[in-house]
Amino acid sequence: MHKAGFVNIVGNPNVGKSTLMNALVGEHVSIATFKAQTTRHRIMGIYNTDEMQIVFSDTPGVLKPVYKLQESMLNFSTLALTDADILLYVTDVIEMPDKNADFIAKVSQLDIPILLLINKIDLTEQVGLVELVEKWREVLPQAEIIPISASTKFNLDYVMKRIKDLLPDSPPYFDKDQWTDKPARFFVAEIIRGKILLYYDKEIPYSVEVAIEQFKETTDKIHINAVIYVERDSQKGIIIGKQGRALKKVASEARRDLEKFFRKSIFLETFVKVDKDWRNSDKELRNFGYQLD
Repeated sequence: MHKAGFVNIVGNPNVGKSTLMNALVGEHVSIATFKAQTTRHRIMGIYNTDEMQIVFSDTPGVLKPVYKLQESMLNFSTLALTDADILLYVTDVIEMPDKNADFIAKVSQLDIPILLLINKIDLTEQVGLVELVEKWREVLPQAEIIPISASTKFNLDYVMKRIKDLLPDSPPYFDKDQWTDKPARFFVAEIIRGKILLYYDKEIPYSVEVAIEQFKETTDKIHINAVIYVERDSQKGIIIGKQGRALKKVASEARRDLEKFFRKSIFLETFVKVDKDWRNSDKELRNFGYQLD
């Protein structure tokens, strides 16, 4: 009998959800940086064998919204509670169980298997870990608690074993050669945005969205035109940098990653445009692919 199901990954910002997703799927599907609010969309990564299909879903970190953009991000995380066959709630050794108690309360009401993964255990002592496990057991008594390190892949084999054990009998939901639900353009935009997250400080990375206006593919080359949107003229100047050096660095680093990702030669052109207050515009957010309802 074939097994298949949706395994949704949720948790607060910066606990390692995207690193975990990439390690479990075996592909670089989600951006993983040291900055919070890196993941903005719900991204599926599909793990296939002859006998099973696991549809992992990475979601934005749970937060209290300030912008409409963040309302959309929270919608993605909340929706992940409603259509999961198995829930992976990711925390780490730093945060306490009372963070975002409203969301935890929703998790506690679920009638599905919950694996509570305490990430970054290489950053704590055994005594502290035992105390943390006990605190989480009080908050989510129905969850199976598993200490892990997503970055070193410690205990991830056991996590995969438990997922396979709990997966329901079902035919596959996607073609067996498919490894994500997102189109190529999405990953181009995410790779460019990932470089901006790494190379710019303060508010700049969170005021940026990337749109792919052209994606022309031949047998050995891809020609891409990407537009980096910012909210202010001053931000445009910072993104471009003196004599265009900052933007050239982002484009060069992104092109390298894109060539690895697509295994083709990449010709990348980048432009910067100002779109005032796009984070609070229903129209613009929908154009960028965000879900507002």
